[in-house]
Amino acid sequence: MRAVERAVALLARSAGALGGVLTLCCVALVGYAVGMRYLLGQPEPWTDKVAGWLVVGVVMLAAPEVQRRFEHIGVDVARNRLGPRMVRVVHLVGTLSVALVAALLLDAGIEMVSFSRMVGIMTEVEGVPVWWIQALMPVGAALLLLVAACQSLLLLLGAEPAHLPAQDDNEMPRDPLARAE
Repeated sequence: MRAVERAVALLARSAGALGGVLTLCCVALVGYAVGMRYLLGQPEPWTDKVAGWLVVGVVMLAAPEVQRRFEHIGVDVARNRLGPRMVRVVHLVGTLSVALVAALLLDAGIEMVSFSRMVGIMTEVEGVPVWWIQALMPVGAALLLLVAACQSLLLLLGAEPAHLPAQDDNEMPRDPLARAE
């Protein structure tokens, strides 16, 4: 099971890295758009659309890595008042909830992409089909589902997923996948 967890972690990290690259592209694109509009007086209308697409990519590609690292919003105060068994149940309910939402997003994303491809909807930027951008949703949702399902399975089997938050705030989270230095 740890080999599966490592493979899923590699996919999530790769998607997160790609999300980071898209963030840099978005910053560069917005800088270009501002320069063209305010310094040269020649606005480029396509830049706003493409920046929006990049943000969608950033969110959908970063979400699996955020889930893998348990860096999403949590209530540590409430968790720290629970016993170890209840904390495990809370983590399991959380990962199962994320898996359910990811499955719903995956289904909706596939349906959306299928419809856009069938109808042949194109973006306002010439030559770019809408489904190319929409495809980011099912891809990100599938990765998120994979991460959450892996974490849920580990919790059900009595193992601890990597980056599971420590129960005490003073304790550092454990990461069994980290290399010993």
